[in-house]
Amino acid sequence: MNTVKIIVMILLPIFSIAQSNTIDSGVYKWADHPVKKGEDRESRKILKGSSPHFEYISMHATTQYKGAKPSTEHANKDIEEVILVKEGKMKITIEGDSKILSKSGVILLMPQQMHSIENAGDGNLTYFVIQYRAKKEMNIERGVINGGSLRLTPEDLTFKPSSKGGGMAYFDRATAMCERYEMHITQLDKKGPSHKPHAHIETEIILVISGETEMTIAGTTYEAGPGDFYFANSQEMHGVGNALDSTCSYFAFKWF
Repeated sequence: MNTVKIIVMILLPIFSIAQSNTIDSGVYKWADHPVKKGEDRESRKILKGSSPHFEYISMHATTQYKGAKPSTEHANKDIEEVILVKEGKMKITIEGDSKILSKSGVILLMPQQMHSIENAGDGNLTYFVIQYRAKKEMNIERGVINGGSLRLTPEDLTFKPSSKGGGMAYFDRATAMCERYEMHITQLDKKGPSHKPHAHIETEIILVISGETEMTIAGTTYEAGPGDFYFANSQEMHGVGNALDSTCSYFAFKWF
């Protein structure tokens, strides 16, 4: 066997592993994620891999039980985070400054900032954590110029009605890791699509807050309810809508 064939045989498995690490578009169901329980909290690993603009992206959910110890204060050297409150009341402390967030509260957390999370309510606190590192070089100064870390609740924002329901804009800005990161909530009051199918450079996640939804991504149609989410990779044709004649709502967030 010649040297070239030997090298190819060695590299193929490595190449396959790298390729399989790419996150697939589709639906990710809350009920499908195994639960790891501890003394005062439980966690769910949801996804981990790479995407068109991120060399690393992971998502997990944590539930802190009532009275749980706060998470250990720490900072991420070269990781940015988006944290979303699914249920309960969260005390988020960033660089010594604390704020209380409730359901649908969102944190955009820059790298290199000390932070901790505490259950501040009378029941469970459940939240999603999305961590990511861009393929392009991290730009802390860009993140600072565009507002630094953010902590937002629906009470901080304005609901704007539309003919189909309405929505709230959370942010649309550059960050330390992204040239653009945009997040909003859409509410649909009747069955039907939110908009015509389309494609864009950004990778997008649709995280369902309430109701029942359906989404077509690259010709395949999926369904999702509260806690489930869709993942649509960059430049894939997609469209989301309400599956029933009752209200649904969801987070939409996209980046490049």
